Amino acid sequence: MKRAIVLLSGGLDSTTVLAIARNEGFQPFTLSFDYGQRHRIELERAAVVAEAFGAKDHRVVSVDLAQFGGSALTADIAVPTGRTAKEMAGEIPVTYVPARNTIFLSYALAYAEVTGSHDIFIGVNALDYSGYPDCRPEYIQAFETMTNLATRAGVEGTERLTIHTPLIEMTKAQIIKKGLELGVDYGLTHSCYDPKVGGVPCGVCDSCLLRKKGFEEAGVEDPLLQGNT
Repeated sequence: MKRAIVLLSGGLDSTTVLAIARNEGFQPFTLSFDYGQRHRIELERAAVVAEAFGAKDHRVVSVDLAQFGGSALTADIAVPTGRTAKEMAGEIPVTYVPARNTIFLSYALAYAEVTGSHDIFIGVNALDYSGYPDCRPEYIQAFETMTNLATRAGVEGTERLTIHTPLIEMTKAQIIKKGLELGVDYGLTHSCYDPKVGGVPCGVCDSCLLRKKGFEEAGVEDPLLQGNT
């Protein structure tokens, strides 16, 4: 089996990407980040998801982005709630973590070189997303170009590294349907930016609202909300 590095947050999108990578015949090496985020539940969920999908190895890298702050996910800044889709897409929100995907992909690149992988999977999305600049196709294309200038395999011309973004042009509903086709249990995942005690989703942050919209449009019930609605 070809090896692939899969960036795994424990959320809906990255879990679907992991299922897709497995379905395409890749042996996944999953990579999560303890980057100073306000809540630990996503790391717990990532470990559970990695085990459920038989990841060859699951690593958690510590990178303290909280020392820089600048985001509602890493600093004492209120998480936006109750926003419309238009408001979400209107500006880059305070939940954007500066340079996060660039940092994550750089670590994935290093892990790929060490494991002999030529493929990296990431769950970025340019449709149902919250205006993040590092989720756009042009950003991914630019980073992939850089990777093939920065690696031994790329310079020697022995193998080209590819960054896979299977969800980038899919709606949240399409992502959910695809995951269900591949046997994803979304009850294992976590999406909320500001969960309540016990990891219960707040239901009103951007991520919760996008997730809710996706399940409604997919015509299925979110397993995280069963018994809580």
